[in-house]
Amino acid sequence: MPETTSKLKIVYLTPALYMAGGVERVLTLKANYFAEHFGYDISIILTEGKDKPLFYPLSEKVRIINLNIGFEELWTCSFLKKIVVYLKKQRQYRKMVEQELMRLRPDITISLLRREINFLTSIKDGSKKIGELHVNRANYRNYNTEKVGLIKRLFARWWSYSLLQKLRKLDRLVVLTEKDREAWTELDNVVALPDPLPFVPSSVSPLSKKRVVAIARYSHEKGIDLLLKAWAIAEKKVEDWQLEIFGDGDKTSFEQLIDTLGIDRTRCWLNGRTDDVEQEYLNSSLFVLSSRFEGFGMVIVEAMACGLPVVAFDCPCGPRSIISDGEDGLLVENGNVEALADALSRLMGDEVLRQSMAEKAIVNVKRFEIETIANQWLHVFNNVMNEKK
Repeated sequence: MPETTSKLKIVYLTPALYMAGGVERVLTLKANYFAEHFGYDISIILTEGKDKPLFYPLSEKVRIINLNIGFEELWTCSFLKKIVVYLKKQRQYRKMVEQELMRLRPDITISLLRREINFLTSIKDGSKKIGELHVNRANYRNYNTEKVGLIKRLFARWWSYSLLQKLRKLDRLVVLTEKDREAWTELDNVVALPDPLPFVPSSVSPLSKKRVVAIARYSHEKGIDLLLKAWAIAEKKVEDWQLEIFGDGDKTSFEQLIDTLGIDRTRCWLNGRTDDVEQEYLNSSLFVLSSRFEGFGMVIVEAMACGLPVVAFDCPCGPRSIISDGEDGLLVENGNVEALADALSRLMGDEVLRQSMAEKAIVNVKRFEIETIANQWLHVFNNVMNEKK
């Protein structure tokens, strides 16, 4: 049991827990640990998925409060109707959150920095307010102002200014990496805490199969197109190896790209999401991450824990905070397809190097185990609680 002055009462605010997302998994993991091991009183306030089962197992000691606001209705509204519906639901959300916080009287309220950031710090329930950000600053509600009109540029400027004022009022803003902490130059309340490893593998890969694996959504930011272009080069240099990709999303354009690039389909597969990600790591000998940007890169940590060396783009902001380049994996210039192909070819062709990096990965990744990360959170909680309002 960690040293702490009291059993804290903590409330989390997040939209939903019925989806198989990284944020949902990390929140569930931490809430379970804080409740089971620290003895904290944990409540999670949701706005969506009232009648849907939670995707990740939640401790019976964690309380779920679903306000059933239904912001997801906005997905199907026209632009004008969306404004009206949003304003109505936002007013309802603020009222209900305030009622719950005044009823629960938590010591700490933690926002996953969604719609409640617009009003959370103005609620006078006595709790300390923490914001938890799971993307890097450059991609947090990013408004691309290069190709829009004057009104949208002015709105983006106003919104950014307004956001900073709200974040400044938080007792802490928690980001995932030191690199991203440094990006918030206007704020002095930012700390960096990485996400915890979501599971402890039952074993490690024997590195016996000539198989590269990638776990990523089929979306632009995950760079599957860049990976396929790199693979089209690498597969010609090293015989017998295969690439398997697992993830959610529309694969159509990537399937077409395989044919355009002339990739050998007997050695490259695009799969849907896997329900046993650990086994896919254990059945592989090398992990690759081709993202254009990341908030952290939890799949890197998972792969390393399963004994895989990693090849990754040095994208903002996660991989460099996890991988020790040349020791437990290889980092290459972000977006450089040829460099990614060379790194893959190098590791596929060198069994001794793969084994050496795998052994170091297993050791180095232990710093992300839940016990370690939870105690870092404990330190933040204690510091915040000891500060005067």
